[in-house]
Amino acid sequence: MQKPKIITALPGPKARAFLKRDSKYISPSYTRSYPAVIETGSGVWVTDVDGNIFLDFSAGIAVVATGHCHPAVVKAISEQASKLIHMSGTDFYYPYQIELAEKIAEIVPGGKNKKVFFANSGAESVECAMKLARYHQRRPRYLAFTGSFHGRTFGALSLTASKIGQRKYFAPLLSEVTHVPYAYCYRCPFHLEYPSCNLGCVKYIDDVIFKKIAPPEEIAALFFEPIQGEGGYVVPPRGFIPALRDLCSKYDILLVDDEVQSGMGRTGKMFAIEHYSTKADIYCIAKGVASGLPLGICVANSGIMDWPPGSHASTFGGNPVSCVAASKTIELLENGIIDNAAKLGEIAMARLKSLETHYDFIGDVRGKGLMIGVELVADAITKEPVKDKRDAVVYEAFEEGLLLLGAGETSIRFVPPMIINEEELQVGLDIFEKSLKKIFKA
Repeated sequence: MQKPKIITALPGPKARAFLKRDSKYISPSYTRSYPAVIETGSGVWVTDVDGNIFLDFSAGIAVVATGHCHPAVVKAISEQASKLIHMSGTDFYYPYQIELAEKIAEIVPGGKNKKVFFANSGAESVECAMKLARYHQRRPRYLAFTGSFHGRTFGALSLTASKIGQRKYFAPLLSEVTHVPYAYCYRCPFHLEYPSCNLGCVKYIDDVIFKKIAPPEEIAALFFEPIQGEGGYVVPPRGFIPALRDLCSKYDILLVDDEVQSGMGRTGKMFAIEHYSTKADIYCIAKGVASGLPLGICVANSGIMDWPPGSHASTFGGNPVSCVAASKTIELLENGIIDNAAKLGEIAMARLKSLETHYDFIGDVRGKGLMIGVELVADAITKEPVKDKRDAVVYEAFEEGLLLLGAGETSIRFVPPMIINEEELQVGLDIFEKSLKKIFKA
């Protein structure tokens, strides 16, 4: 059984040297939770510059869906790089972009009558969706949710409402974005309980927002995450997203599904919205789509993506190497990796739910597939957030050889590469439980 192998104090001597150089030359805006200076990766394992081996439960923030350096992806990238690295699909044609667009149109929920815009990141795909919605609708306003994360560029940041540090001192942002409460049942902002609440959070939009704040006929689109990512891996109740669909259809508002973190098989289905038997008008895709190469995708029904040449473009978006990596990634996902995410997700949820029953400081365990959040609290009654202890658990796990990331104010996210096996999963969960016990003195 392979396990993490820590052979130096952390950070090791080589890592410390790089950290010193990093502090001199890299923007301090980056959010590093611990001093992991990674040099190589294979599958679910990564090795730092000092030779310490870590089990990766972060997947590069849910990016390396097929694992680090999957041989089939590496081969596809290498072969393409030897033929054509760049030509710019904005001004020229090449088959790899067209072939990927055809495949994306096939796998995104809804009919195949769709068009695709290629960008470089999740934020860029959201920016595209914002511009497209405003152009098509000829309406100036947007709706988004508290707790949401859609990116840090100015338009996407205007939708984002996850952490105040992401917005502080960047005003003025877009003025016509109205934020409404997400269906965060564990901490319901209306102090109601599902299902007796009758989805009061959706009724609030219709009864309050549309009547007192933002006229629905002025709203171009409603942006949502089917599972909130940076907001804490919040999973809404089953009826929430269908109710949003009905509300948007009622007022001819476009429903925009941000699948940047939850898409590409992460939840045990190709897209998280499929768990709710609902379809959106526009989809935003990135992160796991190209196994680590930069690629963002905005997909819309052909009747919506009706803007003329020059309305929107990207020099690097959909470059040949990223497109080929994405095509190979999708092939791998469809041939077993998504099924593995669903299977291993059930095993992980069962183990974590068991921990929840044993430890009062685990307030909630939620997720789908291999997109799981564990919310830590002071106790089950007050549900008081314990950010310092959450951060301490993440750091302790790092020192034990497990890479985790926080989410929201007080949660820990579990997003390992989706090729993980049960033995590797249990090794990671053992380390997590050990770290919990140490920090909470359980």
